[in-house]
Amino acid sequence: MLKRNAIILSAALSATFAFPLAAQDTDTPAALEAEPAVEMIDVKGDTVIATVNGDDITMAHVVAARMSLPEQFQSLPDDVLLPGIVEQLIQQAVLGQAMGELSHRAEIRLENQRRELAANDKVDELVSSAVTDEALKVAYDAQYANAEPTQEFSASHILVETEDKAKELIVELDGGADFAELAKEHSTGPSGPGGGELGWFGPGMMVKPFEDAVMAMEDGKISAPVETQFGWHVIKRNESRTKGAPALDEVREELAVQIETDAVEAALKALLDAATIDRIALEGIDPAALRDMTLLDE
Repeated sequence: MLKRNAIILSAALSATFAFPLAAQDTDTPAALEAEPAVEMIDVKGDTVIATVNGDDITMAHVVAARMSLPEQFQSLPDDVLLPGIVEQLIQQAVLGQAMGELSHRAEIRLENQRRELAANDKVDELVSSAVTDEALKVAYDAQYANAEPTQEFSASHILVETEDKAKELIVELDGGADFAELAKEHSTGPSGPGGGELGWFGPGMMVKPFEDAVMAMEDGKISAPVETQFGWHVIKRNESRTKGAPALDEVREELAVQIETDAVEAALKALLDAATIDRIALEGIDPAALRDMTLLDE
């Protein structure tokens, strides 16, 4: 569907570009004189933009069409899109009128599209009123009011294949070698090119042997060789800090998404519980039927 719409819109846009080019070929000095200003229309949704064999195309139709444009057309300026979309709708109208009644295949797809549009409208309705200051406060308190401060660490590491190699590197470090340079030269891990820097992390974010070693160290110290499933690590604990609950503004967007999701899930559960739904056992259907396009014509 999107591909066919893109073909029609491309043709429509080409047509709109062609008109001014053709005009330039016949322009005369008299034609180039200043034209009178066009009176702007007070546009409403039901403003008729074009009529095709008695079928009206309104501004609401144009706006809706813009919303569903393929991505490659979204960045075009409005003064290009407006005539292009109008032309697209006109072309769709004459093609549709030439077809006459919708095919069974088209009717099936239209039913699905109506369900999708109605469902999306209901979701929009639910989320539009779900996120309030009060709801944000409740969600924040539920998640963070009793949150214990957590300790976070900043560390670097050098990952090598053997314990002996790790010990060799520790000797070099004890002798004054630069940790970051050794990591760039010897580490087989993805952080090697960055000097072994792992950034800040908290409990549960690293494999347990690595985390245990970091937690047992002091800031600025280097570990003995630590083995994990990835190999042998030489670890430097750079810094540590205690992090409390974030401010509401820091997590506002995250909480808003959760509130919206919860609102939709709660409404959906209530609607499903109240609905009468009869299902057949899908085990009796060959999954390959999902790709049988001839079923759309039956």
